[in-house]
Amino acid sequence: MTRVQLALNVSDLEAAVAFYSKLFDAPPAKRRPGYANFAIEEPPLKLVLVEGHGAPGTLNHLGVEVPSTDEVRATQRRLAATGLATATEDEVECCYALQDKVWVDAPDGEPWEVYTVLEDVEMAPGELRSVEPTADAACCASAPESASRCC
Repeated sequence: MTRVQLALNVSDLEAAVAFYSKLFDAPPAKRRPGYANFAIEEPPLKLVLVEGHGAPGTLNHLGVEVPSTDEVRATQRRLAATGLATATEDEVECCYALQDKVWVDAPDGEPWEVYTVLEDVEMAPGELRSVEPTADAACCASAPESASRCC
């Protein structure tokens, strides 16, 4: 399934999970310390809640979850062909999942990722990435908040 991802910074994960569970009439698909995500079928949405990273109530990043690495690569080629700077990450551990992804920044600096989940993984509590995006990666260089990006 392809769905839009919205990752929000929250101050109180329990309160946020309670609210979004009611709003979407669905429980979280994944819960870890300081982290939860919802895989909403209708409307197709991946809602990610990140506690303790960035100002509460602010956008962490946006994304599109796709079903395969082939679709991630096709998106990277399509975006690059239009002249957009992209940064790819293969088999990166991020938000309790092994992922392949491509990043691109919108004109105002909003980071977007197109990604696929290869498998679930465990990570140290509070650690959302096994590595930080490289400072010289095309899309990451233009966004001062790139260190707050996670899944």
